[in-house]
Amino acid sequence: MAKARAGRVWDMTEGKPLPLILTFAIPFLIGNIFQQVYSMVDTMVAGYHLGDSAIAAIGASASLYNLIMNTAIGLNAGYGIVVTRCFGARDYRRMRQAVGGMVMLNLGIGAVLTVLVLFLLKPLLGFMNTPEAIFEQTYSYISVICGGILATVCYNMFAAIMRAVGNSRAPLMFLVISSVLNVVLDLFFVVVLDMGVAGAATATVIAQALSALLSGVYVWRSYREYLPDRQDLRLPKELLGELFSTGLAMALMNCVVDLGSVIINRANNLLGEAQIAANTAGRRMWSLMLMPQNAVATANSTFMAQNWGARRVQRIKKGLRQIFALVTGWSVFACLLFFVIGEHLIRFTTGSNDPEIIGGAMLLARSALVCAPALGILVCMRNTLQALGSKVVPVLSSCIELAMKVLAANWAIPNFGFTAMALTEPVTWVLMMAFLLCGYAAGRKKIFGEE
Repeated sequence: MAKARAGRVWDMTEGKPLPLILTFAIPFLIGNIFQQVYSMVDTMVAGYHLGDSAIAAIGASASLYNLIMNTAIGLNAGYGIVVTRCFGARDYRRMRQAVGGMVMLNLGIGAVLTVLVLFLLKPLLGFMNTPEAIFEQTYSYISVICGGILATVCYNMFAAIMRAVGNSRAPLMFLVISSVLNVVLDLFFVVVLDMGVAGAATATVIAQALSALLSGVYVWRSYREYLPDRQDLRLPKELLGELFSTGLAMALMNCVVDLGSVIINRANNLLGEAQIAANTAGRRMWSLMLMPQNAVATANSTFMAQNWGARRVQRIKKGLRQIFALVTGWSVFACLLFFVIGEHLIRFTTGSNDPEIIGGAMLLARSALVCAPALGILVCMRNTLQALGSKVVPVLSSCIELAMKVLAANWAIPNFGFTAMALTEPVTWVLMMAFLLCGYAAGRKKIFGEE
């Protein structure tokens, strides 16, 4: 394991794969915890201070928010894969050019997304069947959040640059700072100034903007040798095409998955405020339980991209086997733990005593956690294939997932209610895991150039 510049650069093409990935994943895990703080604090402050309708208002737009943000983040993750491959190959001139292209594409797309989404927001909320009783609260929350899209894009851009060279600690540091600020501002805007759900959204945007600013300053001071000069901004057409195609493939994968969640959420919004609140609480709970799994999957992406750039094929295969075992083991543990203490966690985080909300949240979280091993392998497989330059199979799996969610939203949920809502995504994970594993097995010779 080679290190340079006081540990700020981390070469993952040497050393034992699993310890490398785990060490690199720890800051991701802590970061995921603090990212959940953003959402959990909004929900807890809203639940305790504003009531169940505020939880429903935040939850009614959750899938739309995820669609918007993950589209931008997906593009950035794709660009980051190209930068990471260049670092793994020690091609620093091409790396500077890739970073230059990344900056230009991010700023342009971030600005367009902000304008487009704010213009279409009310029609989108109407399309999602947002209940009239909470429509204005939902709009006031999501409109403020969407005004901060560019800050989210910039933070993830700088974080991707740092992670490309093996630094997962600095992004964590800035995320911790912004999360603490978010907690303080949440309490100030909602409890002290009585700004309602708009205050919770304002706190989140300010905190995200601070994390973007701090990470940008850090990248400029610490990694200037990897940043583009004026001549590096003249990108070869081939590199620009690689950046755009990889970013688009990752964004499309995220976008299609989240579009399916929007469609599912649209169907769930017709079931009533209690089901919306239950969906919000249950989803956030299983997301909390699976944070270690997601951290490992994210760290695995950097490991795969660096080693693919260096053409270390056997390390890639060995690392993938070990990661599968690790995420499966954690998923089983998380499932068992939630079955023991899950109800207490949901009551604490929501502040609700409504048995319909608690029961629905428990059903949703338990269904997800039973199928969590499939989700872990699915996410690792998608990230790995993208890192290896195989774009078609992950995107195709996302499109199939979308089709299944459309079927559920138009047939299963209207006929079987919240139970179908709780089962749709877990069943989809199992089927898509099998699809990706078959696709990987079938295309392995082509990917690795084996005879």
